Formats: sequence, C-alpha cells, structure tokens
Amino acid sequence: MSRSRPTIYDVAQEAGVSKSLVSLVIRGSKSVSKESEMAVKDAIKKLNYQPNRAASDLAAKSTKLIAILIDDYSNPWFVDLLQGLSEVLTPEGYRLSVIDSITSQADSSQDPFGNAMSMRPDGIIIAQDIVGFHAPDTAPPFVIAGTRLTPARPEDSIANDDVLGARLATEHLINLGHKKIAHLCVPGGAGSKRQESYIATMRKNGLEPILTQNQHPASEKVGFQDTLELLRNDPEISAIFASNDVMAIGALGAARELNLQVPSQLSIVGYDNTPLAQTRLINLTTIDDDSAGVGRNAAHLLLNKLFDAAPHPPIIHTLQPALIQRGTTAPLIEC
Repeated sequence: MSRSRPTIYDVAQEAGVSKSLVSLVIRGSKSVSKESEMAVKDAIKKLNYQPNRAASDLAAKSTKLIAILIDDYSNPWFVDLLQGLSEVLTPEGYRLSVIDSITSQADSSQDPFGNAMSMRPDGIIIAQDIVGFHAPDTAPPFVIAGTRLTPARPEDSIANDDVLGARLATEHLINLGHKKIAHLCVPGGAGSKRQESYIATMRKNGLEPILTQNQHPASEKVGFQDTLELLRNDPEISAIFASNDVMAIGALGAARELNLQVPSQLSIVGYDNTPLAQTRLINLTTIDDDSAGVGRNAAHLLLNKLFDAAPHPPIIHTLQPALIQRGTTAPLIEC
C-alpha cells in the first residue's frame, strides 16, 4: 500500500467487501455474516489497521442521537425516508430526532443546521433545502438525503435520479398519445430537476411545455388550485405530471371538481410512490424513487462518517427510479 497508515477503505478492498460492512464489523453489529466478519478481521490484522483516533474520541462522547432536518411533516415522502433511516440506525442504538425546520419555526431566518447542532447530536441527516449551505468547522458528521439546493461545496449525499424519473413520467404520458401535458411545479432542488427534465423531454418530442408558476411548498391544496387554473385556462390539457404525489392528489380533487373522469378524460402522474399513492382508493400512477432506500443509504453513509473521521472525497450515490403504472393514466381518447 502507498499509504503509511491504512484506512478503512484499504480494509474494505483487502477483504473484498464494502466500507459500510467494515464499519459494521468494527462496531460489533450482529447483522454481518460469519464469513464476512472473518474476512474483515483478517484484513484488519494483515494491514494492522487502527480506527481513527478522532472517531474514537467522538464515540466516547456519543449522545446516540441523530438529528433529521425535514421541511414538511405533511409530506408523506418523509414517512418512507424515516423508515429507511430507522431500519439502519435504531439497531445500532441510535435515537432519531426529527426537526421540521420550516413549519415549526416562526422565524424562518433561523439557521436550521445550527438549531440541529444545538441538540448536540452525533450526526445530522439533512433532508431539506438549505440555500448556500456551508457547515461550520465544529459541525458533527452529516449526510444530505434527497436532491437538495446546491450547497456551497459538495457533501456526502444520496438521492434519487430526479432527471430520469421526470423523463419516465413525461414519456409515459407521451407514449399514451397525450400532447397537451402540463406540469405542476414545486420549488426546491428536486422540484427544479424534475421541472427541467420535463421541459427537455417535451421539447425533444416536439411538444410545448405547460408549467405552473407555483413558488409555495408542495401541498394538496396547491395542487388542487393549480390544476383548476390550468384546466380552466386550457381545457384541451389531457394529462398532468405532478412534481410529487401530494400535488397529484390535489389534481385528482380538481378533476372531480370539474366533473372530469380520471383517466379517460384526464391522466395524472405523481412522483415518490408514497403510501397514499399505493392505496386502492387513489391507485396513483407515479414514479417510485425508493425513498426508503434513500434513508437506508443515508444512514450507512452517516455511520461510516461517525466511525471513520479520516477526510475523504464527497461520496455521492444516485438511486434509479421506476415508473409504477396504476389506474390514473390511460391512452388519449381523441374526440
């Protein structure tokens, strides 16, 4: 090895396993197979690997608390994210503290990351947009979950491929014969990526994008109002791609208000594959962004940072989305 002091990455390479698995073995996790455990221990012995002293000191002062920054308790996307986080962090003895830093604060100028730090957590999961975010030198280890507004510098992150997901949703409607396809926009990192991809896909297929101008957080009410305005201004719109499932459910309500049948008169696609979308009553066609998988991966990234404090280039993982076709989309019926 070229390094004078072996790292956890060297151990993982020597053992032929992932860095996450090495961390689990060193922490004494019971979720590792005997074969993998032996391979890691043999590699540690061979390389004479010693855990980072700073990480050991941090563990000695551990509060066993992980702070999770979200921006909307009412968005069911966070349900699966938190489930994924809990599946990994709870068995390791960590408590999760969820902070809704938007709706729970009267003064939106407060620093949400600073508020989380005041709890003295071992680590932080950032699952909200923070404009121009730059962590202070005293910050605990943290990971960004989901596509967020660009931070001041690259950070460890895990997200769904929003560009691909939005393209799948838009192409699905185009392939069904729809030409007048509107997009319910939402602000933020993920919303911007989905909007840009929708526009690019429409134009690539020779179609004109139809966009809402919403600058409010995603909600059923906003989805309802925006859809009413779209359809009243342009009754020829035959399909809607909503930036998330909450907005799509609002669109379903607007269709009912206007006595439009879904999907025979109006097709609707959401995004996130939330528990609500999966119910038989709503049965929403949507994009599955594996939000629970985002949570699990974010938790593993954070555990790695908690254990091994050695500097490393930012780790950026992207999960592949999938179209889930249900009962709210159908081929265009030409009148």
